[in-house]
Amino acid sequence: MFGTTLILAIRSISRHKLRSFLTTLGIIIGVAAVVAMVTLGKATTKAAQDQVASLGTNILQIRPGQGFGRGGGGPRPPDFEEADVEAVREQVEGITAVAPQASTTATAIYNGANWSTTINGTTAAFFQVQPWPLVQGRLWTTAEEQAGKGVCIIGNTVRTNLYRGGSAVGTRLRVNGISCDVIGVLSTRGQAGFGGDQDDVVIMPIKQVQRRFTGNRDIRLMLVGTDPSYDSQQVQNSISSLLRERRNITGGKQDDFNIFDTAQISATLTGVTTLLTQIVTAVAGISLVVGGIGIMNIMLVSVTERTREIGIRLAIGAVASEVLLQFLTEAVVLSCLGGLIGLLLAQGVVAGLAPVMQVQWMFDPQINIIAFLISALIGIVFGYFPARRAASLNPIDALRHE
Repeated sequence: MFGTTLILAIRSISRHKLRSFLTTLGIIIGVAAVVAMVTLGKATTKAAQDQVASLGTNILQIRPGQGFGRGGGGPRPPDFEEADVEAVREQVEGITAVAPQASTTATAIYNGANWSTTINGTTAAFFQVQPWPLVQGRLWTTAEEQAGKGVCIIGNTVRTNLYRGGSAVGTRLRVNGISCDVIGVLSTRGQAGFGGDQDDVVIMPIKQVQRRFTGNRDIRLMLVGTDPSYDSQQVQNSISSLLRERRNITGGKQDDFNIFDTAQISATLTGVTTLLTQIVTAVAGISLVVGGIGIMNIMLVSVTERTREIGIRLAIGAVASEVLLQFLTEAVVLSCLGGLIGLLLAQGVVAGLAPVMQVQWMFDPQINIIAFLISALIGIVFGYFPARRAASLNPIDALRHE
């Protein structure tokens, strides 16, 4: 019986192809918008998590000032000193390594090609705090670090723009007129949404950078690796107390430094992207309701147009439940057809926008199945009233309808 009803429903829909398409347009747009927004939202969240994860896990970033800037409009807080790094390393429990950093920008030149990049001076502990494998070459030795030798390790972006695919290890690079021997090439990390291109960097021993580039011994950043068996918040509190003491911050004065936990940054980014995805999805879902109203409207028109047909069916022995099932099936078929087209459209939208947004294309079967079931449910909910109206017609009155 249901098979016959389904065939009749499909025949009825196919008789008015344009009207049927326009009827399902709201469902198509709604399903496509919801699926595309949820899929892109999850892809964006994963991209943000991957970017934070590329910085390493169990890492604290300590910078002078409040937030990422100086904050408050007052004088610039003093940078850290080498003694501060030693104090944190030796006096705080739960720390595996501390890597100081001094950074500047400079122009790197090789064989006539030049590239503006970031110069990052640090110690060998940098590669212990956040493991960053080399694809070529080696790390500098303790003797080279202590002497501030002119050696450097370059990121993939620098290698690509200066060496054009050639080998970099063993060559001599000039950075702002200062020579350094390239001893290694870092593996690719990619873009960081809040930090630019992580591969656009030249890493040198910190003493070399301080002596030849910055002209001082100031340290603008400390990367602190923490033992996962220790509570991260407790470690942060210990570091904060130590630095307040060393920087003579007493009483209720605000810290003139800040401590960022990469795990907290990841959780914050995930929360923000998830919330935005939910808001946009809710807005897009409104079009599904509009599509349902469209289906109800057209089905009411269909009942009016086919009143005599309904009267004939009822007069020759059809029961009301069969008429109700036929019109309800038509509404569900329309809605499901719109849902299927919407799913295909959503995949096309995601495939087109993913490269533009620099996120990975993802297929989420769960949201696709849920969206299709919702489209079917909309057909049932909004198709029931017209179907009930058709089933409740009086056969005599229906046969008299002009």
